[in-house]
Amino acid sequence: MSGLILRLAGLLQSSGERGVFHYRDTCAFPTRSQLIGMFAAAQGRPREHALDPYPHLQSPGDTTAPSHRDLTITIRIDQPGTLYRDYHTVGGGYPREEGILTGNGERRSQAKATLVSQRDYLTGAVFTIAVQGPAALTDHIAETLQRPRFGLFLGRRACLPDEPLVLNPHSPDPITELLTRTPLTRTRPPTGTRMPTTFVWEHPPPGADPSTPPDRESTSEPANLTRHARRHLPRPLWMTTEHLPAHLHAGPRPIDTLTAYMHGEPA
Repeated sequence: MSGLILRLAGLLQSSGERGVFHYRDTCAFPTRSQLIGMFAAAQGRPREHALDPYPHLQSPGDTTAPSHRDLTITIRIDQPGTLYRDYHTVGGGYPREEGILTGNGERRSQAKATLVSQRDYLTGAVFTIAVQGPAALTDHIAETLQRPRFGLFLGRRACLPDEPLVLNPHSPDPITELLTRTPLTRTRPPTGTRMPTTFVWEHPPPGADPSTPPDRESTSEPANLTRHARRHLPRPLWMTTEHLPAHLHAGPRPIDTLTAYMHGEPA
């Protein structure tokens, strides 16, 4: 099991978890479904093939091809961001014959032509993510993220990712990297020798009792990503607070610190 390290940052992010119809929510951190969808987009996979396995990456002797189910994702919340709600309208101002269709295929009346929805985003959030899995698969994901075939978004098309996106394409131990070496982008400088930082784990965290119950359950395991048949399964998550060394703080110009890290320069 090897992996890669990603940094998800941008003006806006939105990771829908439960919202439908008139209210589109956002999770407080990127969801597994969002990330796997982004990996598929980078590879140029359409929705109907986004969750297909990778037979061309199958190692000799293996009985099955690697797939997204072989990936383990760990999230470090560098900067939680601020919740922003957008008042969104669709369909207003059009003639009735061009308006929004109802469930039975008819046009909405002129009085109800405008469909109002509320859409949540995170502003100013930064997440550093470790993706672990079979080496051939994580190498393929890293390569395609650096040269994507489809556009990459942080949950919605209006949410474009900042650079750099891929911090380390080939890490033998990405969890240790997150805990000890990868720069932490945070607005406020540390006030002591340690920086309390939230981690989100898909398995009980290192050193914890394997029988430790999860802290929450997220409907984020994609089972179908096609537009009209989307389906997700629940997945348990564990959340911890790790006290990271203060020297990981990226400082007032994070891009300089991140660039040095990506080039393997000492902290």
